[in-house]
Amino acid sequence: MGVSTTTHGSGVAEIVVAAPPVNALTVAGWFELADALLAAGRDPAVGAVVLRAEGRGFNAGVDIKEMQQSDGHAALVGANRGCFAAFAAVYECEVPVVAAVHGFCLGGGIGLAGNADVVVASEDAYFGLPEVDRGALGAATHLARLVPQHLMRAMVYTCRNVTADELHRFGSVLEVVPAGELRAKAMEVAEDIAAKDRYVIRRAKESLNGIDPVDVRRSYRYEQGFTFELNLMGAGDRARDAFAAKGAR
Repeated sequence: MGVSTTTHGSGVAEIVVAAPPVNALTVAGWFELADALLAAGRDPAVGAVVLRAEGRGFNAGVDIKEMQQSDGHAALVGANRGCFAAFAAVYECEVPVVAAVHGFCLGGGIGLAGNADVVVASEDAYFGLPEVDRGALGAATHLARLVPQHLMRAMVYTCRNVTADELHRFGSVLEVVPAGELRAKAMEVAEDIAAKDRYVIRRAKESLNGIDPVDVRRSYRYEQGFTFELNLMGAGDRARDAFAAKGAR
């Protein structure tokens, strides 16, 4: 498992997540991703970032097996802090972040894509928040940046997914392309951004964050508080145990 960064001559930093089998990240993985995003943004040679993943899908959220195999609540707290750091790093990266989404984008994947500046997706991509079925809450803050308010609520309550084509119609996915063309399209969009004056594009990112109507850090942290409540009441463990047992069969 790992996060790798390649900085191209075009000024695009390509950050790739590879955590088989489903890119569900451990606590350490979330912090590693956060560090990579912030480091890329600080690099004066970088004008834009492409965030993508290898394997079957973009991101399946937190590693529930790690959480269930750990005593106490250290892994839960770590996962919450790690997700918070990674989502914030996408948002606060000093240059625009283009998320290239393929396959599944679930749970924590929504936090990454929802905080990205631009989303490009493959035709097989789908997006969802299965948190209620996992005994958790969170990332509705970021889902609300991708879909209208009432659909966001329906998706949270029912755990239904939406396709890349649906998000394209809402305007939250810039382009939908065949899977084999996803990386090239994401790089093309990022290279267009990176070709702009570096100082100007960094100020553009800063200014757009500054006029955002929602404080994504505070909003997401508020959501996380309910995840802790669910765990205190035992609902979190029941849901995660059921999920882990289903996966073992």
